[in-house]
Amino acid sequence: MMSTTPSLALVLNAHLPFVRKPEYDRFFEERWFFEVLTETYLPLLRMFRRLELDRVPFRLSLAISPTLLAMFTDRLLCTRYLDYLDLQIELGQKEVRRTTNDPVFAPLAKMYLEIYKRARDEFESLYGGEITRGFDYFSRKGWLELLTSGATHAFLPLYADIPEAIDAQVETAIIHHRAVFGKHPQGFWLPQLGWYRGLGEKLRAYNVTHTIVTTKGALLGTPVPFYGSFSPVRSPSGMTVFIRDAGATRAVWSATEGYPAHPLYREFYRDIGYDLDTSYVSPYLYGIEHGFTGFKYWAVTGRTEIKRPYEPAAAAAQAVVHAQEFLGDRKVQARSAAFWMHDRPPLIVCPYDAELFGHWWFEGIQFLEALFRSAARQAEDGQLRLVTLTEYLHEFPDNPESEPEFSSWAEGGYAEVWLDGKNDWVHPHVRKTIQRMRELAIRFPDQSGLRERMLNQAAREVLLAMSSDWMFLLRTGSSADFAARQIKESISNFIQIYEMLCANTVDTEWITTLEKRNNIFPYINYRIFAPKV
Repeated sequence: MMSTTPSLALVLNAHLPFVRKPEYDRFFEERWFFEVLTETYLPLLRMFRRLELDRVPFRLSLAISPTLLAMFTDRLLCTRYLDYLDLQIELGQKEVRRTTNDPVFAPLAKMYLEIYKRARDEFESLYGGEITRGFDYFSRKGWLELLTSGATHAFLPLYADIPEAIDAQVETAIIHHRAVFGKHPQGFWLPQLGWYRGLGEKLRAYNVTHTIVTTKGALLGTPVPFYGSFSPVRSPSGMTVFIRDAGATRAVWSATEGYPAHPLYREFYRDIGYDLDTSYVSPYLYGIEHGFTGFKYWAVTGRTEIKRPYEPAAAAAQAVVHAQEFLGDRKVQARSAAFWMHDRPPLIVCPYDAELFGHWWFEGIQFLEALFRSAARQAEDGQLRLVTLTEYLHEFPDNPESEPEFSSWAEGGYAEVWLDGKNDWVHPHVRKTIQRMRELAIRFPDQSGLRERMLNQAAREVLLAMSSDWMFLLRTGSSADFAARQIKESISNFIQIYEMLCANTVDTEWITTLEKRNNIFPYINYRIFAPKV
């Protein structure tokens, strides 16, 4: 029996680019991974456990990108994570001593120390160093829907004219997801929500049933979606396409209007790594003079350099208020839409980057928990219910037909973020490596042994070079030198393998070292770059 209650689908995109540098004892950019483990993913699982213990039903769709999934399961990175936590605990203990006589900052120092101690205990003792166990558990319980994404988060519209590149991104992702979770993902998160006409056929060929596009791309579709963004559409390929809700996006995502900008919340950019002496903080930043340590004692306050001290209790209370406000606004939306939707109740799809919750917006996990608890009560009253995308699709398999238009969720709504004067130099080189990889897959269709290992590693390097993250960082200027090095290294590695294969030579030691360094996708098959018959 179909529900008549309006539905809300929360979707989180869990992603980081692949950064793993075993040739160094410590590598600063690996901290990106360690920070989100501590501030987003362990707290998410902690929240799930509290909700389960209190018998609060919740629903969440979570897309874990293959690169992040590879880091979740990498033994070296997980060992280094424990080392990172030990350093953070040491810094926390020093901060507790430094602030002992300060009634304002001493409780905050103790709070951070407890955060890192708890993270270490949970990661090592509860999950045995593999937090994928936690996500798998809640998926099997039915609370969580797990989706996959492009293998290395490539912006797929840039490769619409190279079908082998799309196949490689999709097929590698699905194989890796199945290897970790033991089941085929039904949903596919489009990297950067980048959709183009014809992509549905590619996804359906891999038995993917649904994805998400932007409001803009959907409303420019043909024909215009009959229910706007309040119902998914069915593309000519048979792909179910869910549509991002604009109102829910602004409420949480906007840098000026969104909830994270509230004065009571913790200020992300004010950190003791910039406030205190270099000699004090540098040992905890892997030798870098200044940077984010994670110890942040100030509130957003407003557009001023003079910040108020952070008050966790006040911020937590505000997160509850915002959760209730968010649900109230979505109910108003649903009631308005229900007047002209006669064969189904409205659906509101809310996709966000997972890192927003906990990492960028410190109170974001508290917001989500308050939202889940309030939504559970409202579902009992028939006001609004939470669903996963798969649940909704099972209940409402027949949807209006429409083919969305090319779009992304980036600034401008199209491709300018990944294709402008600061990063356009990348594309000719990446496209050439793809073409040469295609050539290798055709020339060497049935290799084994060392040559197969070389071809598989070549395929890994091509996929790594396609990452949209590096092009994004080149455009913004944040970690641009590191991003450029990542691209150049992957392309250089591919060229060296290509030339060895063409010359029928091999440097076994170099290949083995490269396999150990860039060890992503252990089940990769280079033939994914061969043309499909």
